[in-house]
Amino acid sequence: MEITGKIIAVLPERGGVSQRTGSEWKVQEYVLETQEQYPRKMCFDVFGADKIAQFAIKIGDQLTVSFDIDAREYNGRWYNSIRAWKVERTTAPAESPAGPVPFPPVSDAAPVDFSAGDSKDDLPF
Repeated sequence: MEITGKIIAVLPERGGVSQRTGSEWKVQEYVLETQEQYPRKMCFDVFGADKIAQFAIKIGDQLTVSFDIDAREYNGRWYNSIRAWKVERTTAPAESPAGPVPFPPVSDAAPVDFSAGDSKDDLPF
């Protein structure tokens, strides 16, 4: 799945040591807001120190994030995990520096006389 938007928050990095393997792990969460009429926010995470450094996500970045959604059960409750596996930088749509585009110039053609009625004008208004 993919979503495009702007990063509005970078949460603190978390880490620890796996009880199963004994290896160290790191995860960092980010909040992305879509740029739609009704913006939506999504919190996703990046797992692994190498991926966190590779993506180098900062507040204000415009990104397209590819992610997987997974759910897990813990003590009778279910929790969703949204994990990014690819991040691409996008550019915001360029706004016209000159403002609105003006209408083309009016030609010097003779004006049309609409007051001359049509003999078959049977419209009631």
